[in-house]
Amino acid sequence: PKAAMAFAGKYEFEGDENYDAFVQKIGLPSDKVEMGRNCKIVTEVVQNGNDFTWTQHFPGGRTTTNTFTVGQEADMETMGGKKFKATVKMEDGKLVADFPNYRHTAEICGGKLVEISTSSGVVYKRTSKKIA
Repeated sequence: PKAAMAFAGKYEFEGDENYDAFVQKIGLPSDKVEMGRNCKIVTEVVQNGNDFTWTQHFPGGRTTTNTFTVGQEADMETMGGKKFKATVKMEDGKLVADFPNYRHTAEICGGKLVEISTSSGVVYKRTSKKIA
């Protein structure tokens, strides 16, 4: 398997596409929808080989952290705060996770963190620029 790309760093939300259509599709509650819209989320990734700690810092001090090892089942939390188990895989240098109602991929592209979530044909893309 291809080694993981260097994901480690801090990334600040820069822009997204299809947010509203996607959150409707996955049934995100309306208060969470507003909170997440154009939200300056800072994503902090600590990587040690295949071990990752993936933290999202929301304005106002709330954080969500997922810790996982590529290829092993881990306890994860969704955008909406639901807990579930998932196995994160590495495919062509992208991290891929199947959430309960969407598939999520993350890759480093041109120094930016590009995350794509797909649910029943709706594709949500979020781009974050590296700040540290």
